[in-house]
Amino acid sequence: MTIVKDIEARGMHHCETTALGVLLRHEGLDLSEPMLFGLGSGLSFIYWDSKGMAFPFLGGRVKPFDLTRNLAARLGLTLTAEETTSPRKAWENVAAPIDAGRPVGLQLDCYHLDYFRSKVHFGGHVVAMYGYDEHDVYLVDTDQQGGAVRTSRASLAMARAERGPMTARNRSFTITLPAHPLSWQDQIIPAIKDCADAFLAAPIANLGHRGIEKAGKQVPRWLLRAEEPQQDLPQAALLMEKGGTGGALFRALYRDFLDECTRLIDDGNLRAGHRLYAEAAVLWTDVSTLIAKAGESGDAGHLEQAGVILHDLSRIEKDAMQLLRQL
Repeated sequence: MTIVKDIEARGMHHCETTALGVLLRHEGLDLSEPMLFGLGSGLSFIYWDSKGMAFPFLGGRVKPFDLTRNLAARLGLTLTAEETTSPRKAWENVAAPIDAGRPVGLQLDCYHLDYFRSKVHFGGHVVAMYGYDEHDVYLVDTDQQGGAVRTSRASLAMARAERGPMTARNRSFTITLPAHPLSWQDQIIPAIKDCADAFLAAPIANLGHRGIEKAGKQVPRWLLRAEEPQQDLPQAALLMEKGGTGGALFRALYRDFLDECTRLIDDGNLRAGHRLYAEAAVLWTDVSTLIAKAGESGDAGHLEQAGVILHDLSRIEKDAMQLLRQL
């Protein structure tokens, strides 16, 4: 058995920030999950639907691995990422850092993992790996999935090699702090402004505050859109609250990030942005509750209510980001 020493196998709410926390704590940098999410400019929004999809997708964050790239660039970290189509090379890419005493991050499809409780394909899942033996690998996943967990080497290989939406070719990565790390406190305002700029200047109407407005128009039709409304709508609501989002489609994480920032930076626009995201987090949970009720009851009135709230959320988040952009 090969195990990296001094690993704090702490599962958090979201998969990518959980993995980042493991890797960075091992390097000596311990930041809260909201701070990791915020410094990585992780908040976003996408409404996606196409003919090939069984049901629309609501996303509340940037693309998988973009958060990691953003955080590494902002803090001056050395991010070493590997991809390969070779199963042999894929294993070597994770075994070598662990043999050298360093944990490694993996992007994979959680469907194949032995411990995963809900068997759904999601190719943007991220875990930290800190050990292996002849049969199993030792991982850190979200608290919801068990924190310190293990899965067979065979299942890990299938999860890493899976192809489909949001997958990567056996992606693995390590992070190294520089000898003289940048002050993460000094990177808070640039991270907030970059996130706000991207949210407000989204190139298509499916993204950012315009995406939320589009969702407000489309969600009221979801009973007609769904093949199995009693299953599809509650599942969508569950993913918004429990699918590694930290609640409220990542808005609770961003609210808590902004709250931490107000304790470090005295700025009226920052405090106002925090108040608006605190309001938005409550409303996103209301939306998910109404979507679930609509699926369970078949009553489209719940979706009409959700649509109204989404129109309000588009305005609230736009106002918040306009304030935060001025920091």
